[in-house]
Amino acid sequence: MPSATVNNLLLLPRVPEPTPDKRLRPVFQVSTAPHGVEGAGFEVWRGFFGSTIQRTDPFIFLDQMGPVTYEPREAKGAPWHPHRGFETVTYLTDGEMVHRDSNGGGGIIREGDTQWMTAGAGILHDELPSERVLGKGGLSHGVQLWVNLPRTLKLSPPRYQAIEKSSLVLMTNHDGTSLIRLIAGEISGHQGAGSTHTPITYAHITMYPGSELKLEWEPTYNALAYVLDGEGWAGSEMAPFKAHQLIDFNAGDAILIRSKDFQSSPTQTVEILLLGGRPIKEPVVHYGPFVMNTKEEIMEAVEDFQKGRMGVIPSSW
Repeated sequence: MPSATVNNLLLLPRVPEPTPDKRLRPVFQVSTAPHGVEGAGFEVWRGFFGSTIQRTDPFIFLDQMGPVTYEPREAKGAPWHPHRGFETVTYLTDGEMVHRDSNGGGGIIREGDTQWMTAGAGILHDELPSERVLGKGGLSHGVQLWVNLPRTLKLSPPRYQAIEKSSLVLMTNHDGTSLIRLIAGEISGHQGAGSTHTPITYAHITMYPGSELKLEWEPTYNALAYVLDGEGWAGSEMAPFKAHQLIDFNAGDAILIRSKDFQSSPTQTVEILLLGGRPIKEPVVHYGPFVMNTKEEIMEAVEDFQKGRMGVIPSSW
């Protein structure tokens, strides 16, 4: 997992441990993501399987795409399709992907980059492997997160953000044994590059063997940790976890995650996506690529798409 990295973690800003008055969050549950196929045939792990929208709010779902090694001309993608009512956040750790949308946004997403697309009132887009990946094949690995929008912003104008890995805020834990890559939101006074409509925090963390990560966490946010790879324990009661599992924390002021002294993964690290946000607490009606508040709004979204009101596929790029 190349992503953004450094040679010496001890040169990075350190996140202090929570003060003794901060209450560690216990774990509500640890669930395992099932394996499936999405789009034109790329492999995914369904990160939020087994969780309710009330637990993941303001997030709708999380898909881990790969890791998979493609032969030349074998890589898959998601051809043109619509979205309305939420934001898609695609983060790549390996490979390349090309994003295009009917609002003129897009470009190549490379290792460590994030594309943040606010679908809002409606947009068409596609996500396909780059010409280099199609020609040479190679390792592909990434994650797509859907972030809900509140009722007042569901029909906001579409927006596209390209967050290159050089823009990620890099930090380490109190003893320099974990690398924290902040994509959006705030950790210990540091602000991520992503501009969000919904208040959230989103980070990719690499923990080396025997590392302990303690972070203060906004009490009004939920707290979720999806394990891309590695094994360890989490929460005040030290619940065990492994790859392709979602750790759902209960209420509290701080998060505790500890990696095992020996890791069975090839990288010998624990790779975690840590995310949380302020729940929107509104009705959610989800139908395919549309996330709205009522069935009537879903029917309107389908009609608007069918009548071309969400944009037009560009004739050239």
